[in-house]
Amino acid sequence: MGDGRAETQTARLRKSLHRVRINLRKSGVDYFRGDGADWIALAALLISIPTIACATIAQPLWCSPAALVVPIVVGGLLLRPASLLGLYAAAAVALIVEAAVLGPYTEGSDRVTPGTVLVVAAVGLVGLLIAQFRSRVGVPWRRGGTMLFDLRERIRVQSKLPRLPKGWHHEMALRPAGGQSFSGDFVVASRTHGGHVLEVVLTDVSGKGMDAASRSLLLSGAFGGLVGSLPPEGFLPAANGYLLRQDWDEGFATSVHLVLDLDTGDYQLLSAGHLPGVQLNAGTGRWEEKAADGPLLGVYGGAEFHPVKGSLRPGDVLMLFTDGLVESSDRDISEGIDRLTGEADRYVTVGFRGAAWHLIEAVAKDVNDDRALLLICRD
Repeated sequence: MGDGRAETQTARLRKSLHRVRINLRKSGVDYFRGDGADWIALAALLISIPTIACATIAQPLWCSPAALVVPIVVGGLLLRPASLLGLYAAAAVALIVEAAVLGPYTEGSDRVTPGTVLVVAAVGLVGLLIAQFRSRVGVPWRRGGTMLFDLRERIRVQSKLPRLPKGWHHEMALRPAGGQSFSGDFVVASRTHGGHVLEVVLTDVSGKGMDAASRSLLLSGAFGGLVGSLPPEGFLPAANGYLLRQDWDEGFATSVHLVLDLDTGDYQLLSAGHLPGVQLNAGTGRWEEKAADGPLLGVYGGAEFHPVKGSLRPGDVLMLFTDGLVESSDRDISEGIDRLTGEADRYVTVGFRGAAWHLIEAVAKDVNDDRALLLICRD
């Protein structure tokens, strides 16, 4: 009996120690993620203020009273508004002490001037506004940049095209408007039916760059879940219903859905108000438009989308793109498509590997719109 009780107490002690270790580890991780309290940063900044004040009094030539803006700026980025007010109170006391110890201001001396007080107060106001904005958004400064970076990388991974069997080549290039990290254009792709079919969806959300980023993020995740989960003819109706349920002010988008049989090269193209694709016929050397019929996504319910069918034979190339690549205020879309296919002719003899990015550079380098280009070649 005694041995059993001892084993039970030992097991309870181990569980308690394990729970303590987990809580300590979680509190540390939460702080560095920005989820925990900011008392460590507040304590460090409160210590820095008297340190700066003492340095100003001891070495006014090397440490100016305006150096108090440094902890104030850092506090605006790290602390909550309530903690920030305490930091500002400490900075105000430090200024009063410096002014009393250093004496009245005379020309040519380094003293606390009205201008110094105004600079510190202005920086403090800016820091408070930043802290209030972060508090409203609910994203700590230490975690906000990481979250945006994580979102951008997830979009890139989701837009990555799956590997194709031997005899096929594909590539995609995407350039957001204004050199931003987020775009209103996105691609989702998947190999379905045991890997024998490639499904690719290229979508252009209304708006551009950061203005369309939130809607693009939401739609890319939703469309990624729909691709391969529905029959090809059911994807665009489901996507259309999803946009209608969002009830956005700018709730429309154009999209093109490619369903390609990797064994035979046969494909069907379904479009929702999107620009036609173009196919290079290796036998004739000519580009042919492939235009499917369908309305914009998110405009009205019960929309029907009629596919256009084709086949990629050895040497053929299929290009899908968004309007930022071919449309501008000084030319018609048909002229833009002609220019794009004319530039693409340069790669017929040398091959299209690495051509997608160079084509965007050649025909739409300085266009202030999102641009996306998808190339699929059968070797």
